[in-house]
Amino acid sequence: MAGILIRMRLLLTKRALSSSGWQGFGYVVGVLIGTVFAIVTATLIGFALRDGDVANGTTVAATIFGIWTLGWLCGPVLIGSSDETIQPEHLRLLPISSRQLAGGLLAAAFAGPAPVVNLIAFGGLVALAAQVSWAATLVAVVGVVLQLVFVVLLSRVVLAWIGAAMRSRRGKDIGVLLAGLLGLAYYPMSLLMSHVSALRDMPPWAATTLRSIPSGWAPVAVEAAAQGNWLLALLPLLGLAVVSLGLWQAWSVLLARRLAAPMNSVASGAGSGLLGRVRQRGPVGAVLIKELRTWSRDSRRRAALLPVLVVGILMPVFPAFQGSGTGGVPFAGVTSVSFAALAGANLFGYDGTAVWQTLVTPGAVRADVRGRLLALLIVLGLPTLLLVLILPGAVGRWDLYPWVLALYAAALGVGVGAAVLVSALAPYPIPPRTGNPFSGSGNPGCAKVLLQFTVLFGQLFAVLPVVAILLIGHFTEVKAIEWLAVPVGIGTGIAAAIVCVRIAEKRLTTGGPELLDAVRPR
Repeated sequence: MAGILIRMRLLLTKRALSSSGWQGFGYVVGVLIGTVFAIVTATLIGFALRDGDVANGTTVAATIFGIWTLGWLCGPVLIGSSDETIQPEHLRLLPISSRQLAGGLLAAAFAGPAPVVNLIAFGGLVALAAQVSWAATLVAVVGVVLQLVFVVLLSRVVLAWIGAAMRSRRGKDIGVLLAGLLGLAYYPMSLLMSHVSALRDMPPWAATTLRSIPSGWAPVAVEAAAQGNWLLALLPLLGLAVVSLGLWQAWSVLLARRLAAPMNSVASGAGSGLLGRVRQRGPVGAVLIKELRTWSRDSRRRAALLPVLVVGILMPVFPAFQGSGTGGVPFAGVTSVSFAALAGANLFGYDGTAVWQTLVTPGAVRADVRGRLLALLIVLGLPTLLLVLILPGAVGRWDLYPWVLALYAAALGVGVGAAVLVSALAPYPIPPRTGNPFSGSGNPGCAKVLLQFTVLFGQLFAVLPVVAILLIGHFTEVKAIEWLAVPVGIGTGIAAAIVCVRIAEKRLTTGGPELLDAVRPR
């Protein structure tokens, strides 16, 4: 069973990459970047042992292992995609138990580049142990394998649990909250990465905490083996094995529930709500209402939008809690709309092959693209506009209103325009009906990150004229010049949205068949 699923995964990945040149390019670039980070990580762990101080080396290794564990948790949430090249729903009719399926899918999960990259990173513990003794080296090898199994299973179980909650109306709110909080794991991860050089001097309570959580058990086992304490060396390894076994059991239960549920990621809802009372004026209005309803019901879109929206809101707030004054709190609306625009970079991929209805209907392309743009403006604009209007005054920074308003208008217009444009130029397939809203077939993660960076860089480039005017007003101390940036920002956002919409319309009109083939599930 495991061998068949491994070969199936490799074949599906090969087909997905060979059918899309840009996706294959993104895949290779992502693997190369991950390999570089893994080699750097292994080097940091391997050289953490100085002057024979095994305790400090263990603390450094436990901290870095914790960083990579957080990466396994927050990475799929932040990019809104986890690798499910083999979708469990396609195997629901086979005469196998959920435990057998969980075991086979776990084996297939190790057939991708991510576990190999992590194995290189975790291999730094073996290099560290080799400087101590052969016994510690043997323990390190076992610990690295168990640590890899642990992080893979932990990521699968947490995402499956959140996905199960987000599939229903009743649980979607708690699921979204958990996904957003999980996405915020990037903050302690980045904080630890920025203080790697000071890991040796961390407080004893922090070192003890990092050693006590499962991500630090493998380094603790190596330290115990180096000291000749075999009981303390075996207990962490046994603990990792037991925790991994429990995660595997939890995953098999979640898989059983997922396979028993209908293969539908769209929550049902009556049309008698607010949108049901809105009159649909023309084709653009019809597309607008359809998109708004889909954004509110489709768990895949909620999984892509809400975590990055929460991260964008809270990211500038954290420095304020560290004693940096108000920090970037007034700009929370700007950062949130910039991050939230990333969720709209694959609008046609969400629809899949249903896009053909737009392509074969005369005159429908124009209405479809513009309706999607207007829906994005509403979905992203309404919650973030409240932040823009309230936060600067709430923290007493009234002088920052021209900055916030100008940057927000430009970021919103450029963000939604770039999202629609990238959706038309570089779409990728998404499983149309799956029990996991974070699912992405064909390893789209690396390519999706590149698309998200494209949207972000487009926003940064487009707001440069606005920033220039604001800086001129700041250094000349002429408030009127700063307020002049507000209409410039609005004009920049409108112009960018119009240009992007026209290019997207042309792309759909002339390259419709290619787009339809690109979003076809592999």
